[in-house]
Amino acid sequence: MPRYVSVSDAAGVLAKAERVLVIGCSGGGKTTLSAKVAQLRHLEFQSLDRDVRWLPGWVERDRAEQRDIIAHLVQHERWVMDGSGASSFDIRLPRADLVLWIRVPRRTALIGLLKPVSRYYGSVRPAMGDGCPEPLPDRKFLSYIWNFEKKYAPLFIKQIDQHGPNVPVAVLRTHREMDTLLGLAAQSTRSVSQQIPG
Repeated sequence: MPRYVSVSDAAGVLAKAERVLVIGCSGGGKTTLSAKVAQLRHLEFQSLDRDVRWLPGWVERDRAEQRDIIAHLVQHERWVMDGSGASSFDIRLPRADLVLWIRVPRRTALIGLLKPVSRYYGSVRPAMGDGCPEPLPDRKFLSYIWNFEKKYAPLFIKQIDQHGPNVPVAVLRTHREMDTLLGLAAQSTRSVSQQIPG
């Protein structure tokens, strides 16, 4: 069983964390939360979609090369990494101080998917690789979101147990919980910085 922590406990960890993984179903708000965490903690923002997986024209990079890139990225000292690929948890989890797992209801994820599509359709959104304009979601992608909890969540749990049993995992089920986490972490961050001698 992963080492689950409450939102308030996760905020305390986040205030001091150097490396944070943000995982979960597409459409749940991973990228938005990752960007906010990066800004709050002054961490390097790493995106698996932008930095690892996709080449221009939506060509998927070779899996071995993806793993090499991830192995390099996780060696950086301070980062937040946005991306759910469980096949690289063995590389990423041992370096993480905290996992933020977004587990919103699938209806929320599907609605969340519409936002970047409506805003960026035909153009490249900030957290995506060059030459990968936002497409309309196809049936396969919609099925991935619809079946995520049943098909992929058990795999996440298994991989976390195997590769990061001592890494605290905060499950965030609503956007309100995400906002609460950020607010509490901001307070804790200010408290920590005030305790550091000038």
